[in-house]
Amino acid sequence: MLRRPYGRTGLAVPVLGFGAMQVGDPGLDEGTAARLLNDVLDLGLGLIDTARSYGLSEERIGRHLADRRDEFVLSTKVGYGVPGVPDWTYDCALAGVDAARDRLRTDVIDIVHLHSCGLDVLRSGEVVRALERCRELGKLRVVAYSGDDAPLGAAVESGGFGGVQASVSVCDQQGLETLLRARVLGLGTIAKRSLAGRPWSGGTPPADSVHAEYRRRFGALAAGLDVQCADWDAISLRFAAYEPGVDCVIVGGLDARHVECNLAAVSAGPLPEPLRTELRRRFQRLGGNWRGQV
Repeated sequence: MLRRPYGRTGLAVPVLGFGAMQVGDPGLDEGTAARLLNDVLDLGLGLIDTARSYGLSEERIGRHLADRRDEFVLSTKVGYGVPGVPDWTYDCALAGVDAARDRLRTDVIDIVHLHSCGLDVLRSGEVVRALERCRELGKLRVVAYSGDDAPLGAAVESGGFGGVQASVSVCDQQGLETLLRARVLGLGTIAKRSLAGRPWSGGTPPADSVHAEYRRRFGALAAGLDVQCADWDAISLRFAAYEPGVDCVIVGGLDARHVECNLAAVSAGPLPEPLRTELRRRFQRLGGNWRGQV
């Protein structure tokens, strides 16, 4: 698979990585989780992204992939959820990195993100200093931020991060200029939520406001385009993966066949330029900073 430099960090990442949130579901059979994680690596998805809040995800990655640790870039997210320690504090970030290393069964985590904290946390600086201390101690390689909107912009401009992760899809293009700015500054970039909850699939209207807005915006973006609904998974992945500010796009799932389809989509290369340009133009006409921090 095509690999790209992850900013100026010295890491190289695949154009398609694996988001391991669904792997953390406690209801998922352990054997199924093990097969899927190994299939992901066998298919060449050499970046796996997880988080403290993703259920059993970190434990399962450690349990089933520890003996293949040199085959993939490992990314996680911290800042909260350490028993007895207040969230978004220096001590919480330090303890969170150590706990993640234990669960993931690794001495060094390649990329550690602050997980969607707000501007106030970023401006106080203590959690950023904690991750930098972990980097100095050799516990992680890249201090990063995961989030959107104003906090994403602040993280990019702060000089405190080597990488960022942000939402990118045909329905969510707000962060593209910020990611391009991150690229100019030498930060690595990862695109998340690139299927936007698959609003083209129909079904019950989403209960949460973000995915409801994705569906509304998709209707406006797709109206009149000569594209079949079955093509939109591939279109959204190709759109995100080949935007100039994106190094790697991550997608989850529980079926290796879906992973293969996602890989085939990004392997097809960029969208035809007329279609990409039209999707960009239609999104810009929608206007408005509608999402807020998610």
